[in-house]
Amino acid sequence: MRAVAFTLRGEYVELCDLLKLVGIVDSGGQGKALVAAGSVSVDGRSETRKTAKIRAGQRVDCGDVRITVLAPS
Repeated sequence: MRAVAFTLRGEYVELCDLLKLVGIVDSGGQGKALVAAGSVSVDGRSETRKTAKIRAGQRVDCGDVRITVLAPS
């Protein structure tokens, strides 16, 4: 599994935007499709809300990629 660290710029990032920002998908539409298909989990639970607010300390898994979300510096 590939590990990716993502540092927030604000309080949260929407799930479909996070997938795009870390390079898992090329567009927000592809991110929304992955989430809708149930291919993404947040903190070990399947997440189907495309605009779920992902905050610092959460972990997102999609395929063979694990994203750890870090607080802004």
